[in-house]
Amino acid sequence: MGDWNQLALRVLDGYELTDEEALSILESPDEQLLELLQGAYTIRRHYYGNKVKLNMIINTKSGLCPENCGYCSQSSVSTAPIEKYRMVDKDSILKGAEQAYNLNVGTYCIVASGRGPSNRDVDTVVSAVEEIKDKYNLKVCACLGLLKPEQASRLKEAGVDRYNHNINTSESHHESITTSHTYQDRVNTVELIKEAGISPCSGVIVGMRETKQDVIDMARSLRVLDADSIPVNFLHAIDGTPLEGTDELEPIYCLKVLCLMRFINPTKEIRISGGREVNLRSLQPLGLYPANSIFVGDYLTTAGQESTADHQMLKDLGFEIDFVREETNAVLS
Repeated sequence: MGDWNQLALRVLDGYELTDEEALSILESPDEQLLELLQGAYTIRRHYYGNKVKLNMIINTKSGLCPENCGYCSQSSVSTAPIEKYRMVDKDSILKGAEQAYNLNVGTYCIVASGRGPSNRDVDTVVSAVEEIKDKYNLKVCACLGLLKPEQASRLKEAGVDRYNHNINTSESHHESITTSHTYQDRVNTVELIKEAGISPCSGVIVGMRETKQDVIDMARSLRVLDADSIPVNFLHAIDGTPLEGTDELEPIYCLKVLCLMRFINPTKEIRISGGREVNLRSLQPLGLYPANSIFVGDYLTTAGQESTADHQMLKDLGFEIDFVREETNAVLS
């Protein structure tokens, strides 16, 4: 390969990459990076222009999780010294929503650790979401684990716009990362979300000792799942987890992964997510040529970049914050 812009134009015409072409993106010579980014940007600009969507997380329930996911500081096998607490109250979730509103965040993400939510957890989220919609009219994404059909219906009725449940890795690599649930469990939850009429968000974590073919398989699986939003996390290995000390990623490779995601999922929101700061480092701004969305603020148990630095980065790039907000009843302090 080499003429990345020509390949991008073919993708815009409906062409799907072969595995050989996908691999050539991940293995492209570093000196072709700018041309590769230009090709990815051709696709991104066609669908999203120069706009960037901002997302913010609130961790409403931390630790205390029975799952054994190897990357996660909140899992049952982690010894990481993190803060642990059960579901926070509605007022705490509303306070986070006010902060998101003030930062011009488009999507407010309500996240909770655990295999799946209790009905009481869902009660708290439903009550909070109804008030968030009334006060701030924010787009709300929930990420609460494996759902039951009736729980998905309740979240939909409350006004949850999007639900995140990542596939995390490829099907063939899944058992190397966790054995307490199956890859199919994750796929089933995404399908359940779609059946409930909620926009599906599903993404990956790169850098967990997977192969390049695994990365290609992840991108293809998300295309088949038809996830509307694809968060791309880059492993920030945490001491006390099974993946402690794993450090496989270089900034240029991370950019190639983002380009691959754009070429294979051209119409989708692609979000640079956890690990952005420590893995892309000084090349963070270049990630927004293939991607069109980022998180601002902190992640679940790791710190993010100052939100003012993110806003300055977007301004320096000439990108616009993408959010549409109707009149609300918000009374902000």
